[in-house]
Amino acid sequence: MHLLLGEAAMTAKRKAAGDKNSGQPFRVHLETKTDLVTSYAETRAGFISLALEKNRQATPFIAEARALKVVASSLARPADLLSETNIQAALVAAAGLSDKAASHLDATAKEQAVQDFIAKFLDPAGADWIDELVYRFLITRGDTVGGAMRNIGGAIAQRKLTRGIIATLSLANVPFQWRHTKTKKWLEGSSSDPDIEFQANALSWANAQGPRTLRYNYSPAIVRKNIDLCLLSCIHPEFDAAVLDGSLYVLLGELKGGIDPAGADEHWKTASTALLRIREAFSKQNLAPASIFIGAAIVSGMADEIWTQLHNDTLTNAANLTDDNQLASVCRWIIGL
Repeated sequence: MHLLLGEAAMTAKRKAAGDKNSGQPFRVHLETKTDLVTSYAETRAGFISLALEKNRQATPFIAEARALKVVASSLARPADLLSETNIQAALVAAAGLSDKAASHLDATAKEQAVQDFIAKFLDPAGADWIDELVYRFLITRGDTVGGAMRNIGGAIAQRKLTRGIIATLSLANVPFQWRHTKTKKWLEGSSSDPDIEFQANALSWANAQGPRTLRYNYSPAIVRKNIDLCLLSCIHPEFDAAVLDGSLYVLLGELKGGIDPAGADEHWKTASTALLRIREAFSKQNLAPASIFIGAAIVSGMADEIWTQLHNDTLTNAANLTDDNQLASVCRWIIGL
């Protein structure tokens, strides 16, 4: 709903801007560099969203802990855990081994780790051994959630941009397809599907210029480094071949979803370096595809640099991900490129 209202506001603003800004798409949604800066209210909302996402990702582990407690409660002593074949993976986790660490150990090593864990921690806990087991299981699983959360800002940003593009395509009555991250299959899109953004890593549609395919987190051979956004002029079945042709690149960009202002400058430094690498790689082929930076945490110093790059054509477009009007504007721009 915010995107729809934002799009209406942007339409009025585009009319007011006139043709003089047609070569500066950022002018549609940015009047001054301060428009790029993330407000305190949006920073606060971002942290709350991260907290909710952390709880969502922790839900399966809480359910596992409850199930583990039920099984353990039926046993007389800690040593009996070893005979419960269905919970051995949970016992390995309770012993302090992450999934990654456990993948490097054979069955004998994992069994020894569990035996040592029982002898050194559960047996000494006496009557409280079940609680000790559950608590230690949750500590290890908590580390797993923490590791996932280090990358969750980018995932949330991708979801938000994907949903914004889908909403914009729907408003324009443009059919689209999306690629399932796990199955790698392309599916027909529907604007009424509420979960596409959780499962998609690519979108495809067509506009007046021809077919367009957008991939997230792709490493084209031309650059040889991961790029957050790659938009090519091709139909989706031809994407893997199209990436070898520099002339088919329409847009390349960086998408940073971290909301913590303390890390904003570092995110911009990383993005700016990536964008420079992109420009240099394509300039060798006398090509200059459009470029964009979209960030959730943008502080004043960053805004100064982004604004300068927009005005000297180093960047084609930029937006603050937390601003619905700006997001609606860049989504409309992207689907029309």
